[in-house]
Amino acid sequence: MTVSEDFLAFVLDQLADWGGVTARKMFGGAGLYRNGKMFALISNDVAYLKVDDSNKDRFERAGSRPFKPYQDKPQTMSYYEIPPEVLEDAEALIAWSGQSLAIQMRNR
Repeated sequence: MTVSEDFLAFVLDQLADWGGVTARKMFGGAGLYRNGKMFALISNDVAYLKVDDSNKDRFERAGSRPFKPYQDKPQTMSYYEIPPEVLEDAEALIAWSGQSLAIQMRNR
């Protein structure tokens, strides 16, 4: 798991208008936080958002795949790849990120 400084900066810049988003590097990747809750992660310069039954279908319809921390193991995590068209549109990214943060807020 790795994250380049340029990619991390790009994602944070896309979320800048939302305010209060911070990044914490971990295990070579990074977690994105707002209000103390991790709503996204970045690994190998791919950004993922938290999913549950409320938004998972939206990601799957967009062709996104779940985050797989270990390529040699079948397990996945409840984070899905952010579709490129969403990642490139700051307004859409903030809206999708807000849904992922809401999931984390419900899961206190």
